[in-house]
Amino acid sequence: MKSTASTQPDVVTRPDMVWMATLAVILTPLTAGGSLNAQQSLEMRGSSNIEVVAHLPLGPDVTDIEIEQDLTRPYAYVARKNGGLDVIDLRDPANPTVLHRWRIDDADLHVGSAGTDIKIFQWADRNYVVHAVQFRRAGPNSDLGAIIFDVTGLPDVSTFREVVRLQGPQEQGGFHNVFAYRHSNGRVLLFATRVAAHANVYDLGYLVEGRPDALVARIPLPPSVALPGVSAYHDFYIGYHADSGQDRFYGGGTGGYYVYDVTDLESPELLVSLTGIDGVTRGHTFTPSPDGRYAVTETEYRYAPLRIFDLKPGLDGVVSNVSRPISAWTADWRNLVHNHEVRWPYVFVSGYLDGLQVFSLVDPEHPTTVAFYDTYLASGGNDVMMGAWGIDVRNADGLIVVSDMVTGFWAFRMEGFQGWNGLDWGVPNISSVQDWENGPQYQAFNR
Repeated sequence: MKSTASTQPDVVTRPDMVWMATLAVILTPLTAGGSLNAQQSLEMRGSSNIEVVAHLPLGPDVTDIEIEQDLTRPYAYVARKNGGLDVIDLRDPANPTVLHRWRIDDADLHVGSAGTDIKIFQWADRNYVVHAVQFRRAGPNSDLGAIIFDVTGLPDVSTFREVVRLQGPQEQGGFHNVFAYRHSNGRVLLFATRVAAHANVYDLGYLVEGRPDALVARIPLPPSVALPGVSAYHDFYIGYHADSGQDRFYGGGTGGYYVYDVTDLESPELLVSLTGIDGVTRGHTFTPSPDGRYAVTETEYRYAPLRIFDLKPGLDGVVSNVSRPISAWTADWRNLVHNHEVRWPYVFVSGYLDGLQVFSLVDPEHPTTVAFYDTYLASGGNDVMMGAWGIDVRNADGLIVVSDMVTGFWAFRMEGFQGWNGLDWGVPNISSVQDWENGPQYQAFNR
């Protein structure tokens, strides 16, 4: 049965059969949004408030997705596990086409998961795509972290060009995840995770201008969990905190989740940690609300729900560590979520076997499913890590895009959601979307 819940679950450390039974008992009676959950339990493909705008099969090995936010640049970018990316043309959203395909040279010689993340950024009036890669030593380019492409000239594909590669000893093992951020100091930065007890921070302006000193900072894991060659961040989000004027780093990795003040990149300060959480030995994805108070956290193992935390006690200095969630949400307790995007109060989820899911945090202690659509329509058998991998939302008009590992590219609209600006919801206008020209201070308080 697919369900939603709000609780403070006592989660056992390992997802064994006891945990499965316990979670089923916890979640079932606390289900909110009953009509939608009834629809899911009857295995309807989608809720009535979700419109399928388009579906475009892309073949195997699809991973992450990113959509441009400027309506005059109607493009989405889909990463490929074999070291490549597809440019999707959305000039007619109902009839998307693959405008361009890029594949790394000698793809069959490379070993590893290759491209698992993709981000976009702007610098000096030009548009770029960052394609993160992760190859192993058994093949070439094991020290390649990411490739940056200039995509300013699209739809003219003859202008699509590789600009620079982040490659060398500091990139050994590749980048599993990256996040592009317009810092309050005006710099456009790339935060990148690798197998190391810190995240690398690069100045993207320096990179595209060919400067050699582009690695400008490192964000450490706390000393208590930082074991060289063993510890690492998995994923992170960087956002501006309007009340304090701080740039904040939200990282999930070894031991749990960590919030740093990175306003001064050379002296990152740990503000609060989320460790000692039942069932969590490693954080995956960590996304705050626009005001920085609440956080949606993911731990990527089967049967794990998304846990919702109130960070206020830690950020106010009442405690240094927050270890207990205020609620939890899952689409189906038997499965797991891969990625999510927060457009407060909505959380847009790419849920592997459960496809697109949307839940509301209007009441953070009672998450409620509001929409869904199954992009996969198949049983994963013992492999629950199949189906919807990536998700993104275009704030200007509310277009939702999903990348499915098997079925390809999807575009959706949700009834009543025609775009997003935080000010409409009484929160700062802060999300993963960046104002590359004006910066986060302007973005937080303007439309």
